[in-house]
Amino acid sequence: MQLKIFDDKMAMSKGAAEYVASSLRRIIGANGRARIVAATGAAQFDFLDALTSAPGIQWDAVEMFHLDEYVGVSPAHPASFQKFLLDRLINKTGITKHHLLNPGENPHEVAEKVGRELNSAPIDLSIVGIGENGHLAFNDPPADFETEKPYLIVDLDEACRRQQVGEGWFKSLDEVPRQAISMSVRQILRAKEIVAIVPDSRKAQAVKSCFEGPISPLAPASILRTHSNATIYLDKNSSALLTPDATLVG
Repeated sequence: MQLKIFDDKMAMSKGAAEYVASSLRRIIGANGRARIVAATGAAQFDFLDALTSAPGIQWDAVEMFHLDEYVGVSPAHPASFQKFLLDRLINKTGITKHHLLNPGENPHEVAEKVGRELNSAPIDLSIVGIGENGHLAFNDPPADFETEKPYLIVDLDEACRRQQVGEGWFKSLDEVPRQAISMSVRQILRAKEIVAIVPDSRKAQAVKSCFEGPISPLAPASILRTHSNATIYLDKNSSALLTPDATLVG
């Protein structure tokens, strides 16, 4: 695992986008296609703006999978991650092969169906974020580090739900769903490469806990330290609590 720290959020987002764009060109050039997992949330805004503007990516050769989605939220709701991906990635690039999680009335059936498609071939690149509580996807602490299932139905803890209110996706805690479909921790780790994009001071304690504390289900994203090809993109604010010798400045 490697940490890369940038002066500010925009520089971090552009640096991550340049790297991901280069990886996609390389993967498609070698394999004729790229299978990716895409994250959502406020941390991804600037990154996706930069990535979707990058030249030379053959987007019709990209197959995209969805990292997580609320249970009980309409696909048209402003907080829907399906809507987020359609607006900010799929419709901007013309990706035609995508597997969105639409829980509907039977989230377990959807999780199994998309999970089978996900496991039909290796994932080349997973793009993820880290929550204020250290969650990876919607695997809140204590996360399940053991299950082999590709997707889980998970309960969202209060810290996670408060983050969604703080970011403006919902008006109150009562509006935030209590469950979600989430890609499992082990499934995320199966990707050949992982890029995590983690800006802002509100993530600083989670960054310190995950990358300087023990690898533990209580700090779910700490598991990224076990992956041989994971890069964590931070800005000065999100990295503020790290000790200087723990960082690699990018």
